Amino acid sequence: MANGICPTLALRSSTGVEVWKPEGFKAPYVPDSGFARDESKLCRAIVYSPNGRFLAWANGTTVQICTVPDWKIVHKLPRPKAFYLKFSPGSTYLMTWEIYTENPKDEVKEKPNLFLYDVASGKEVFSIIQKRHADWEMHWAADESLAALMVGGEVLFYEVKPNEAFPSKPTKRLGGARNGGVSVSPGQSPPYVAFYVPGTKGAPSMCRLFRYPNLEANQPIASKSFFQADKVEMLWNKKGTGVLLLTSTDVDQTGQSYYGKQALHFMTVKGDSFAVQLNTEGSLHAVAWSPRSTEFCVVYGFMPAKATLYNLKCDVVFEFGTGNRNSIYYNEFGNLLIFGGFGNLPGYVEVWDLNRKKQITELRAPDTTLLEWSPVGDVFLTATTAPRLRMSNGFKIWHHTGALLHETHWPEKQELLEVIWQKYAPGVLKENTITNEKVEGIASKTPQESKQKYVPPGMRNSISGGSGETANHAASARAPIPGLPPGYRSSVQQAKDKKQKNKNKPKASEGQGNQNNKPTNGTPNNRATSAGAGNSAGGNQEKKSRPKTAPNPNPLAQEENATPPAAPKPTQKGSGDPEKDKKIKNINKKLKDIKLLKEKNERGEKLEQTQIIKMNSEAELIKELKALKTS
Repeated sequence: MANGICPTLALRSSTGVEVWKPEGFKAPYVPDSGFARDESKLCRAIVYSPNGRFLAWANGTTVQICTVPDWKIVHKLPRPKAFYLKFSPGSTYLMTWEIYTENPKDEVKEKPNLFLYDVASGKEVFSIIQKRHADWEMHWAADESLAALMVGGEVLFYEVKPNEAFPSKPTKRLGGARNGGVSVSPGQSPPYVAFYVPGTKGAPSMCRLFRYPNLEANQPIASKSFFQADKVEMLWNKKGTGVLLLTSTDVDQTGQSYYGKQALHFMTVKGDSFAVQLNTEGSLHAVAWSPRSTEFCVVYGFMPAKATLYNLKCDVVFEFGTGNRNSIYYNEFGNLLIFGGFGNLPGYVEVWDLNRKKQITELRAPDTTLLEWSPVGDVFLTATTAPRLRMSNGFKIWHHTGALLHETHWPEKQELLEVIWQKYAPGVLKENTITNEKVEGIASKTPQESKQKYVPPGMRNSISGGSGETANHAASARAPIPGLPPGYRSSVQQAKDKKQKNKNKPKASEGQGNQNNKPTNGTPNNRATSAGAGNSAGGNQEKKSRPKTAPNPNPLAQEENATPPAAPKPTQKGSGDPEKDKKIKNINKKLKDIKLLKEKNERGEKLEQTQIIKMNSEAELIKELKALKTS
């Protein structure tokens, strides 16, 4: 590993929590014997602190905090229902969140479900009711001097002072944002605050940028309004000088996208605001800031999707071309970039050197549900995890040049839920040198997907081409059918072979007879005349001389000419509701069509816009089908 530092891996599975480390400062990774494996089957969350000094996990009984790398448990917090965990930026506090519930039998019906613990002492310092499932956590300034929390339609601000207890009451409030959002910049203090207010009754949605503590409506540094925005994701760069606003609607009225219409805007702390111009139609798949804070990357458009690098003025810096990609991953230093094609795409991975603006390698990591760069910045992790995929769970570690360094297949009947890298405080790791020199890797033991074109069972014995000699050889090489003699061919199959054989013969010249007389009455024993047999009249005379009904010495020939009885159709048990059965049948037909479209897409065939929209509707159709079957 670069820097002489080897980060550990924390794994959460259906059988507990464990830590893995590399052997001898390099792969492969093995379980760390110094960590006492938690055998709980109810582990819901696991997280490293930003400075890498602590590891916390929720095991269904308590939330445990241990120190790194001696793995000594220092606190056991009484939060058996903890669902999410997150540290504050300076690793001073740990936030825990539980699913909000009310018990009418309790004297106090509404109880807090968001808790804040001091990591040093393990004491609870704050609690509040937070019913939001998404955006549940506190948003912090980089130096932890300010914490903002969206509760209902109001943002609560808590000013945290050194050597003082965490405030029990908010210092400031900002209201009027039901279903809105807030985001605090990670840069200098006092921080900037981005505040999103959804539009109502025909009014546009609005995002305003304030410098804390000046939060009055007439004091924004910058503002941006947009009509087509049911929700907004706010993405700050690392220095806190600019914020990207990814807006989206639940439904695209134009029908171009199944996921709704999206747009990208940009605001700076200097008061500038821009709309990021994307030079092609289609969905906006991914947006990511470079850790250098001077540029950002966008993947957008119909597949194969475009990828473009923009500067802080939203000018195009570099075009990465097109590819089967829908995600972006920067390493810690911003000198390496990965484009991934996951989900509906079969695991394409492209690694780019951003200093030279050149692609280093490309590889395939099928069924990837998780990708994360090592904090060292020269290797990355791919994993197949549940509940997204419950089969073939495991993880791999790759060098940035494409070499596979480590591979672990998770045991059957167990589920791998999460894999995370240990983190380090800013400044601990130095930027690694990018090299294109290939590293020696290992051979993957993952079964490779077949590249052979799919042939339906009914066509697997047919001849697809070649000479008559090839056809005869293929026929003789076929596996015998149980109960029938080797080489047995039905009348239909023999007719197909003869048709293909005649098709492959060279055309007869004018001085030759007709070589392609078709057999009459569909009887495979009536052969066409050869090239020396004369004209078609001679051929007809030969046919007339034959008896109309000749005895067949082969008793199987009668079976060949006989029409086999149709196989009984399997009876499908319906729901008893004709309308529901019709809907289920239609959805299954659509899913079958989508499967064929995905196969075309994997082969690199270009799909029409309507086909892409149809392919992207798979998840919703499966959800609808499940609802119909369970209702």
